[in-house]
Amino acid sequence: MSTSFQPQMLAWAALGLALGLLHFALLRWNTRLYLEGRRFAPLLQAARILAVAAVFVPLARLGAWPVLLAMGGFLIGRGLILRRARAA
Repeated sequence: MSTSFQPQMLAWAALGLALGLLHFALLRWNTRLYLEGRRFAPLLQAARILAVAAVFVPLARLGAWPVLLAMGGFLIGRGLILRRARAA
């Protein structure tokens, strides 16, 4: 593995982590909005899903490594949000 590839790998994982943190934090907020009967809750739901697709589709065009590393970061972000939610 070349040294020029390593910063890209870190960037893909960091992108996935940031996206995962944002996605799952918004999921928590979105759940509250649904429970309160807010009308724009479905719009937030659609925005969350579209944001994930907008990141992962271009990564998929780059190959397997970008998607796998970003998904790893995404799942780490999920774990961090879940840990924070359980502690609250």
